[in-house]
Amino acid sequence: MNEDEILDIVDENDVVVGQAPRAEAYARRLRHRAVFILARDAEDRIFVHRRTAQKLVFPSHYDMFVGGVVGAGESYDLAAHREASEDLGVTDLPQPEPLFRFLYETPEHTWWSAVYQVRCTSPVAPQPEEVAWHAFLTQSELDARLPEWEWVPDGLAAYQRLRKLA
Repeated sequence: MNEDEILDIVDENDVVVGQAPRAEAYARRLRHRAVFILARDAEDRIFVHRRTAQKLVFPSHYDMFVGGVVGAGESYDLAAHREASEDLGVTDLPQPEPLFRFLYETPEHTWWSAVYQVRCTSPVAPQPEEVAWHAFLTQSELDARLPEWEWVPDGLAAYQRLRKLA
């Protein structure tokens, strides 16, 4: 993760109004863009992981999405493919399918979130600096762990919205 990475800062309608380094965007609660990609394997299991303790936001939390911030001038679609490929450690990943967008806002954080899904049939090799643990879980295994594990709140919000659409 690059704290100096430049991000587009957006308004409540997801219109770019400026740019700032990632660390400043987080520190000053500047609204930016993020992508969430639900990755399923050939058996329809969901990739779940625990973030490393070094992560700037939500360290050591579990997540059912891979993804990250959208760089300045980058489209959601390009960011989704880049982030999923990087996080899963897969070079032949298909383009993730867009599902929906929503504005994630808490007193500490705010970002426009684009949610995608992708089928990953290649073996995964997650980045050790990003992922401390990972597994592919069935839908029922994941749902059983929702009350047990500490989840990233933005990913959990995206997952709850996704389940309502199903």
